[in-house]
Parts: sequence; structure tokens; C-alpha cells
Amino acid sequence: MHNLLEKIFGWCYPLFRKLGFEYTIASYLSLLINIAIMCVLAYVIFIVFRFVLDKSVRSIVKRTKNTFDDFIIEKIRGQYLFYLFPLLFVYKSVPILLEKYDYWEFFFGKTVGIFIIVLIIMIIRTAFNILRYYLKLIPRYSDKPIDSFIQVINIVLWLFGITIIISRLFDINEKDLLTILGAISALIILIFRDTILGFVASVQVAINDMVRIGDWVTMEKFGVDGDVIEINLATVKVRNFDNTTTTIPTYSLISDSFQNWRGMIDSDGRRIKRHILIKASSIRFLNESELVDFKKIQLISAYIDTRKTEIDKYNTNNNIDKSIAINGRNMTNLGLFRKYITQYLHNYPGLNKDLIMVCRQLQSTSYGVPLEVYAFSKDKKFENYEYIMADIFDHIIASVPFFDLEISEIPTEKGIQK
Repeated sequence: MHNLLEKIFGWCYPLFRKLGFEYTIASYLSLLINIAIMCVLAYVIFIVFRFVLDKSVRSIVKRTKNTFDDFIIEKIRGQYLFYLFPLLFVYKSVPILLEKYDYWEFFFGKTVGIFIIVLIIMIIRTAFNILRYYLKLIPRYSDKPIDSFIQVINIVLWLFGITIIISRLFDINEKDLLTILGAISALIILIFRDTILGFVASVQVAINDMVRIGDWVTMEKFGVDGDVIEINLATVKVRNFDNTTTTIPTYSLISDSFQNWRGMIDSDGRRIKRHILIKASSIRFLNESELVDFKKIQLISAYIDTRKTEIDKYNTNNNIDKSIAINGRNMTNLGLFRKYITQYLHNYPGLNKDLIMVCRQLQSTSYGVPLEVYAFSKDKKFENYEYIMADIFDHIIASVPFFDLEISEIPTEKGIQK
């Protein structure tokens, strides 16, 4: 290669000397002409290499059935690769052209060498970006934090490239340079603290499958309540349900508590867990005549007969004095209401009957006796879920007076006047 370049650029100076030009003039004229020749040849190499590479790669791609190479042709920015060979040609030509000009040979040689290193980094970076775009098209990788890993690779790649550039620029051995960098590692760690924390968090998030793109997450500390749309090395971007976007540090996913609703979305139902407060003073035992009236409620008619038979049998066998209602076993309006709600839930078409479904009484409070519905709706879509829950409680609240119960609430000024 060296001999070929000497033949290409070595003819000009002797020719000018034979034509009678002085040493200095012949030297400068030959330099200018050789620079022009070098530029023309570099451009020709660029055109030829671009044409040959483009045609050959496209020809190979058409013959293969793999979609990855088609994706490469569609996404690749080939000019980085096309410039590599012309720059290598220039890099080899500079020492010959500027052999008599030590300063300029050093300057241009170092400059072209740095350009080649940067170009190689850009080519490798492009290759990883192509891989990132391709993996996002594969369903099993679409929800993985691919961006985080590619960013880490790019950072390492640039650090490696900068190390080589500095070593070439100042003629420092790479090992010695790494030793120097090791001595200031504490400063580097301080500067790249967020990046390092983000990388560690990204790895833990990916390994433990804590968050995926598309997950609905809630994080009260940052006011986050929405879907994850992007996971990067340092940040996680969430589109909230009010159409605002919140960006949170990636390491906060492992340092703080957050709620991921993926389990609910992947399950067979969305949980309904809501209660009403019953006024304690409205809870009482039921007598025989009242039970006759309650039997008109179809959902609990059969239950009342069965329950009444069971209670009467117990009271008779144990000689219970029923002249006082508190003696023995009795039915209460609240217990009957709980049974009614349970039957209503079992007959409601929007609930999943295969999952837990219960109406339970919680610990009494100073505000009343909580009666809670715990069930799962079939439809997990937000607006449909809210409609189902509201429809159930509309009916429950409207049913309370039929059982001679009252809902506990803070009296208003209008209520006090009455």
C-alpha cells in the first residue's frame, strides 16, 4: 500500500524540478496537485464503495427470507460506513504528502485519525440502534427497557473511544491512561452518579420484571397515575390519565414504593372494594310480621324460609323464652340486608362469579357500621368498571330504606332544621 501511494504522489515533484522550478516552488506546487489528486481519489473511492456496497447488500437482502436484513436496509444510515474507506485512504496518504512538513503531518495525521475513530464509533452506534429498533418490533421484547441497555452500551463505547482519542492525541499508552482514569474514578462516579444509579435500576427492573412499557403504575410521591410509555437509562416517562406526562428517575422504582396494576390487568377481573356506613341505631331484631313482609323480596325469600326454620328449631330445642327478642337466635335487618346484597351480587351480570364475591361487615367506627362489597368486575376498562361499581352501589343505597336501615352521614343544615 505504501509503495503504491508513493508511485501515485511521487511523480509530481521530480517533474517540476526537471521543468526548472525552484525547490520551494516545486515543493508547494507538487503538494497542491497531490492534495487535489488525493481528494479526487478519495471521492472516487467513496462513490465506488457506496455503489458496490449498496448494490451488493441489497442483492443479498432480496435473496434471504430473514426480515432483519430488510430492516437494516430500511433504517441504516450508510454514509457513516461509506466514509470509512475514503478516510483510511486519506490517513495513509497524509504521511507521504506531508513528509517534508513535520508539523502539518502531525496535525493532519492526528486529525484524520480522530475522525476515523469517531466514525467507527458512529458505525457501531448505528448498528446497536438498528438492533434496538428491530427488537422493539418483536412482541416479547416490546415491553422491555431496550433503550436503557443500548444507552449503557453507547456510554461505554464513547468512553472507550475517548480513551483511544486521548491516547493517540497525546501519545499516551492506553494502560497508563486507564491508570490515570482509575485515580480520578471517584470524580467520574460523582459526575455520572445518576447514570450509574439509572443503569443499576434498569438492570434490576429488567431482571425482576418490575415494570414494563405499557404498565399502569401509581406513585403518589411523584403524582404518577398512568401508563409507562418509555423506560430510559436515567428516567421513566409516564403518561397520566389526565394526559399530562411525568418523568421520574429510574432508580426511584427500586428506592421508593410504587403500585403496578399489571396483575389486575392480566387477571380475570378488576376488584371492587367499597363500603357504605350504616347508622348503628337503625340496626334491630326482626319480628314474625316483618319477616312475612320481607319474604316479598324475591332474592331472599327462600333464604328467609330456610333461616327461619333453622332458628325456630334451635330455639325450640333449647327452650328459649321468645317473649323477649334478645333471647336465643334471631334475624336482624342488617343481617338480612347483607344476605340481600350477596344475592344481588351473585345475580349481577357484570361480575366475575369465579372470583371472590362477598358483602362483609367491617369494624364499627364512630361514624357507623361499614358494610363493604368485595367483588371483581369482568370488564377491566376504566369507564366500564366505574359504571358497574356505581350501578351496584346505586341499587344498594336505594335498597337501604326497604330494610328499615339508615345510612350514616353528617347532618346538613337542612337536615337539622327538619
